[in-house]
Amino acid sequence: MLTALVNGTFFTGKEEITGKALLIEDGILKGWTEAVSIPREAQTTDLKGYNISAGLLDLQIYGGGGLLFSDDPSAVALQTMADGLVRTGTTGFLITLATNSIQLFEKAIDVVRENPHPAVLGLHLEGPYINPEKRGAHIIEHIKKPERKEVEALLQRAAGVIKMMTLAPEMCDPEIIRLLLDNGVIVSAGHSNATFDEAARGFELGIQTSTHLFNAMSPLHHRDTGLPGAVYQSPSACASIIPDGIHVDFQALNISKKMMGKRLFLITDAVEESANPSAYTHIRQQDRFTLPDGTLSGSAITMLQGIRNCVEKAGIPLPEALRMASLYPAKLMNMPGRGEITIGHKANLTIFDQDFSPVATYVNGVGYNQ
Repeated sequence: MLTALVNGTFFTGKEEITGKALLIEDGILKGWTEAVSIPREAQTTDLKGYNISAGLLDLQIYGGGGLLFSDDPSAVALQTMADGLVRTGTTGFLITLATNSIQLFEKAIDVVRENPHPAVLGLHLEGPYINPEKRGAHIIEHIKKPERKEVEALLQRAAGVIKMMTLAPEMCDPEIIRLLLDNGVIVSAGHSNATFDEAARGFELGIQTSTHLFNAMSPLHHRDTGLPGAVYQSPSACASIIPDGIHVDFQALNISKKMMGKRLFLITDAVEESANPSAYTHIRQQDRFTLPDGTLSGSAITMLQGIRNCVEKAGIPLPEALRMASLYPAKLMNMPGRGEITIGHKANLTIFDQDFSPVATYVNGVGYNQ
């Protein structure tokens, strides 16, 4: 079937297009045309002046649709979470598990591997190989130094579904980092108390990014700029950042954007309330989640709300804020055709109104109305 999307503002990742129609045929982006030249057989969808961007990608999120995945890593929970996130405008995400037992990691791996979903890009294991001094909301009893046999067993079981791992570079031998990289896992420095030199060595070993810049890491101090300083100074290392104004002040977001440019991308780090709390009990406050003792845990924003904050609170232009939530994470994940509206690739689109509320999404060519 041929569909024509008309009367919208398209942010392609490279340019802003108005006054044209985007043609989609059998789920593939077919081409651009003038409104008067839309083929007669096309089904026309009037976008009513809405914005259309490449599908938003979230590389760190713990729950959706009212469910925290680690509470019950099951096929039903996976489907519920994915459907809930697609309704918020996110078209692809890494299910993230904070430090937990290896048994829970194995269960989650099996569920994701055996139940593919077009919006599920894989797993992000945030821990357990982190620094207990910077554990944040992570539970201390499962934090450990990595052993090669354990890591190899996880990778073998995953068969490729582990896409990212957050670890503290000062807690890991170089052979562990190389093992992960050799198996196609993106390694992210986080929950780390690394000095500048320790972090810089990690990036030299091949660590590609860092997890939620400023949160649960060594501070940017004038006598040792720590992990944030090493990220800033690296010519290639990326960093994720939580744009809620709580985990990171909007001025820190603005400064980091000026320092890092295209290397900085957005995550939500969002959780849900724990329905069946096991290791983690997240409690919803007015604008955030905390543990029972008040420790800040995950955010309460969607990706579209984070983009709005970038534009309205951090002075980042809308086209660039959209790239931070689509193109830049896609490049880190090495996903050609994602993160941009590119003719010839599958339709992955996020459609939203002037208030940054989701209207519809396309995930691998399949349309979802909100």
